Amino acid sequence: MAHQIKFIMVGGFLGAGKTTTLGRLAKYYSDQGLNVGVVTNDQAADLVDTNALRSQGLHVGEVAGACFCCHFNALMDTIEELGSEQKPDVILAEPVGSCTDLVATVIQPIKRLFDADFSILPYTVLMKPSHGLKILKNDKGSGFSPKAAYILKKQLEEADLILINRIDELSAEEVDEITALVNEQFPGTPVLRTSALTGEGFEPLLEFLEQDGDFGSKILDIDYDIYAEGEAELGWLNSSVHISAENSFSLDQLLLDVISQLQTSFKEKSVETAHLKTIGLWEGFFGVANLVSNDSEPRLSLSSDCTVTEADLIVNARVACDPEALTAQVKQVLQNCAQALNAKLEFRQTQSFRPGRPVPTHRYATPQ
Repeated sequence: MAHQIKFIMVGGFLGAGKTTTLGRLAKYYSDQGLNVGVVTNDQAADLVDTNALRSQGLHVGEVAGACFCCHFNALMDTIEELGSEQKPDVILAEPVGSCTDLVATVIQPIKRLFDADFSILPYTVLMKPSHGLKILKNDKGSGFSPKAAYILKKQLEEADLILINRIDELSAEEVDEITALVNEQFPGTPVLRTSALTGEGFEPLLEFLEQDGDFGSKILDIDYDIYAEGEAELGWLNSSVHISAENSFSLDQLLLDVISQLQTSFKEKSVETAHLKTIGLWEGFFGVANLVSNDSEPRLSLSSDCTVTEADLIVNARVACDPEALTAQVKQVLQNCAQALNAKLEFRQTQSFRPGRPVPTHRYATPQ
């Protein structure tokens, strides 16, 4: 048989930890001597995930402007470009965190149209504890409407494997509670527990991915009106800026200050954070800070450990509020942080909007 590319897509809600998981998977396969390509996905350009993964030395392509399902041809073109010099052994794909129905609109089209080129590995969906626990318990205080919660549940429903992530942030009792809820509501789907950040529980995931089987075959019964309305409740912002000061400052502390002040602002406005992250880059150094819910602690997921006088910052915010209000809050916080450093701030590009209705390029209602 001709060389087949292993296609591994890792889904999950915004802030579930997909990028960290893909980074760890990429390192594992690269250490095995395999050529690894990563494809990130967003509704807009200037994606923190893309820059963070590239800063780790990975070959990364980005599909921007729509989800994989709506830009399927761009996904396949990006994979081809990643293999322009050397055909990848493994493609790791990270879809938009507010998307679902990916088996019918991404995996099945690959199987039917590119079957000879790809080997489909288990479709893994990460369970985000901070919002997922509240949603599975039907807690009205989840911060999201039932329509947005519908998306998270549908993501888990189509998984070959549900991976409960961020267990390093949870007690043993909380992990057991989430596992019980997942097993109850998605019976028959294998469940593993891990921390993509620390690597705890990662070996069972690697073993699961090595299994043979007809993966990516769970076709959803899904209401696209509810799906579209749930996705459109989120304000989407990508902003890139340059900051420069006469006196040196800690890049990591700046990233945490931006995240912490935005969290305070969102709480004051009573709007829920789906995911908020920012990356700081300068001359080969980079750090990443993120926030996965209003109730979570801001975290430095990747430390730069450097002091600088200038840096490029990219802020990605996915928040349940109006995009214009989101833009105003982000700009105000960035200006406040720059003023505290007596620094100059240059806004280079800002995009904010609500995602449009998903219109898949292909959708197969039955598995191959």
